[in-house]
Amino acid sequence: MEFQRESIFISALRSFFRMFFAVSGISLAIIAMSLLYNSIADTETTTIEAKTKIKYLSDANGNREISSTSPVILQLNVHGVIGGPKSFDSERVENILLDSRTGTLKDNRVKGILLHMNTPGGTVVDSDNIYRMIKDYKAHYKVPVYAYVDGLCASGGMYIASSADKVFAGPASTIGSVGVILGPFFNINETLTKIGVVAKTISEGIDKDMMSPFRPWKKDEDASLQALTAYFYEQFVNIVTEARPNLDKQKLINEYGANVFDPITAQKIGYVDSAPATRRETLLALLKEADIDPTKTYQVVELEPKSEWLSDLFNANSPLFTGKIEHTIDTGAPKLREQISYLYQPMEN
Repeated sequence: MEFQRESIFISALRSFFRMFFAVSGISLAIIAMSLLYNSIADTETTTIEAKTKIKYLSDANGNREISSTSPVILQLNVHGVIGGPKSFDSERVENILLDSRTGTLKDNRVKGILLHMNTPGGTVVDSDNIYRMIKDYKAHYKVPVYAYVDGLCASGGMYIASSADKVFAGPASTIGSVGVILGPFFNINETLTKIGVVAKTISEGIDKDMMSPFRPWKKDEDASLQALTAYFYEQFVNIVTEARPNLDKQKLINEYGANVFDPITAQKIGYVDSAPATRRETLLALLKEADIDPTKTYQVVELEPKSEWLSDLFNANSPLFTGKIEHTIDTGAPKLREQISYLYQPMEN
């Protein structure tokens, strides 16, 4: 019996040391990787690292040819809410457009851009920035830009699609919603008063606390916000109607408004140039415009953001090395940049 107890003790001790050395080994490996990563970063300070990686997509015939010299069509996916957290935003587009002229895509290989649209829109700032980036890229490098709507192209999506030379729409697509929305704002002053809660905000400057939910609203205190919304709406209307000459400006303002339409109706009133259409038809039309022979080798590529978990993990400010963890509280306070939106918001039943 004494022999058995000693064996159990020795076995437990052996297991403890195995785990200890395993954990120590992992820790040493992480430290070694960190030192290696930082040394590489220090010795290559003059090298600009690509922010994206290449994904090869199917061409008009369903093939994925890989070549280092053939012409390239860059597919830019405008998917999801524009400018939302960890979504499609102007920083991502800037990285894609910059990387499309470097690495394996250098020497002017990109001959055209295909905007693949499926978005309800998003923030005014990001929609406008992306629109202008694509316009500048198109003008600087003399490449055609076509858009294909594969689902939803509403509000900020229409804003970005206005950078395209032509817009094609799939048979199950939804297009439109030219409008601006700000808010909603809520007022809970009466409710707080009934339960005996009083709030006070300290501010300087006329209307610094405009639309505060904790006090009665003053007459016309939203006037500046109304003017701001009107400004962005006029800009939106002008950009869309200039890009889509068959879309009547007065009818857009007085009849179509921020409604959305099926692809056939959208073509009739001038939102799109061709409907219903397929990605293949759009791609073939773009190839013709870019003077690319579809019977010869060409590539369709997408540039995806690289995962930055490794660089974040070994960053000098990482909690792994500083031992500090930041704690933040979301107060729910409205952010004007995110509130003013070209965003389609259908009513729910």
